[in-house]
Amino acid sequence: MEFAGIIAEYDPFHNGHAEQIRMLRAKGVGKIAVCMSDGATQRGGIPLLPSRVRVEAALAAGADLVLGLPAPYACLGAEGFAAAGVSQLTALGCDTLAFGAETPDAERLLRAARLVESEELSRRLPGLMGQGMTFAAARAAAAEQIEPGMGAFLEKPNNILGVEYCKAILRQGSHLQPLPLPRVGAGHNTDETGEVLGRKITSASRLRQLSADGGTASIEEFVPAQAALLYREAVERGELSDREKFSVAVLSRLRSRTPEELSRLRGLSEGLENRLYGAIRQAGDVDELYTLLKTKRYPHARLRRLVLDAAMNVTADRMPRQPPWLHVLGARRTALAALRYAELPASTSLAELSRLSDESAALCRLHSEFVDFSALCRVHTMPAGLAFTAKPVVL
Repeated sequence: MEFAGIIAEYDPFHNGHAEQIRMLRAKGVGKIAVCMSDGATQRGGIPLLPSRVRVEAALAAGADLVLGLPAPYACLGAEGFAAAGVSQLTALGCDTLAFGAETPDAERLLRAARLVESEELSRRLPGLMGQGMTFAAARAAAAEQIEPGMGAFLEKPNNILGVEYCKAILRQGSHLQPLPLPRVGAGHNTDETGEVLGRKITSASRLRQLSADGGTASIEEFVPAQAALLYREAVERGELSDREKFSVAVLSRLRSRTPEELSRLRGLSEGLENRLYGAIRQAGDVDELYTLLKTKRYPHARLRRLVLDAAMNVTADRMPRQPPWLHVLGARRTALAALRYAELPASTSLAELSRLSDESAALCRLHSEFVDFSALCRVHTMPAGLAFTAKPVVL
């Protein structure tokens, strides 16, 4: 366990994330790499703070190297998000994948991953989904029928993502060893608060809400001191995300989309493009758009990702199955030597990576479009082209 990897959003980086890094150091891990969402988030939005601020916070808390997970992969569902992150950290040469879980049992997570991939479970899904269940609920119910107790296991959010990490490791034949760590302090996507080693902890979702209601000053007790300073400086520069700008920017793009364009979006099925087109014509803001799209069949997060995909016109043919390179956003100088052993081209320069092939160039352009969109939706509009011009953070 010399080189551990973490897949994260750090939106924002907080005491729980710092505790995870501390746990790894306590286990004797030599180097820690993070594959961090860049330019978009898995919930179908933009990060609260720009990538550079989140990279600086992670390095200040003890990470050694931060890769950017390109935006088109960062806003995929759990399966795609996990697969892209595992692919990146495997190529980097990490030997361990660390992640939080409500049930930190690697063998059980691997067993669950094999179960959800089994033909027996697949045969049961159509009937359960035909009853109006979401995919996640149907999968948990099918797992419970096959192995009692596994349904409840698969209903816990961090366990779900942990299973997806294990699925990706198995599918890709990765050498990564899963290392689930206990989620401490507060549950995922809850308003709970807790304390570990004298530091207050709450979920990232609550921190985003607190920030929206009272500014980043209201979250400082839940983040490391250095991160709090970085966030204050970012706010002074006007780099905090602006919800109203995001809403206008999304709708302005969507209203130019035709039904034919919407039908080509990745992952679209069952005529959802018609529902999306109708909702776009009526909605006055993104929240109303999400409400108009809501159905029992599709979870809210999937609809948010669909809306962002539509705004950015992400079709299946615009990106390779997995990122073909490693984009280094930040590192300690002592960790840069690890890039020599990477199985994919690695660079701090997106421009350099774009010259590798036509496929690479196309992905770099799409990622840059996301970053430019994120830059547009800040309190003070940030300049375009940052994906290509921003300097890496090197300590």
